[in-house]
Amino acid sequence: RSPVALDGTATATMTAPVLPGEPLRHADEVRSGPGTYVRGKSVMAAVMGHARTTPAADDADDKRPLVEVIKEPVVTGDATGRGGGTLLPEVGDEVFARVLRINPRQVWCEIVAVNGKAVNDASGFQGIVRQQDVRATEIDKVDMYESFLPADVIRAKVLSLGDQRSYYLTTARNELGVVQAKSPFTGEPMVPVSWQEMMCPSTQVKVSRKVAKVD
Repeated sequence: RSPVALDGTATATMTAPVLPGEPLRHADEVRSGPGTYVRGKSVMAAVMGHARTTPAADDADDKRPLVEVIKEPVVTGDATGRGGGTLLPEVGDEVFARVLRINPRQVWCEIVAVNGKAVNDASGFQGIVRQQDVRATEIDKVDMYESFLPADVIRAKVLSLGDQRSYYLTTARNELGVVQAKSPFTGEPMVPVSWQEMMCPSTQVKVSRKVAKVD
């Protein structure tokens, strides 16, 4: 995804929806506010919602505008334009999911967004990522506990339909995997440092993950 354009007009401005891990703007141009974090030279979205930029007050020492992400209301009806009244994931759709539990063979997730649209909590769609669907190479060496942990947010594709209200997901592409994970030490959002590690920005300690590549 390309960085979302934000401008510093006289009043606060809102953008199109953004997703966790999406770059918003260069960190030297804006201040990082609620719902965002700094990764390298970019301010990133930490939650799903709309990015809002607010100009600094006239008497502020830091004249950079503040960028924050306002959480997006959930969709209760059809958000995909496919007709009908229920948002149903389909094979090939991109989803965001929150990891619920894990064992050595697979992880169970709660699907929270389909093609960029938030899902009503009552929908109860479950995603399953199996060991063979985590990555495309060295499948037999995948360690599920070093790829994901509960509460991680992942970007994935719907691979196939599972049992009722469940879907098999894949993260076996560079742009798929963990996009948001909290530091086990401080609880703050970690930053990706490679395709297989994220780092706590305060302690500088690195932990293993199957990280989604963000352009």
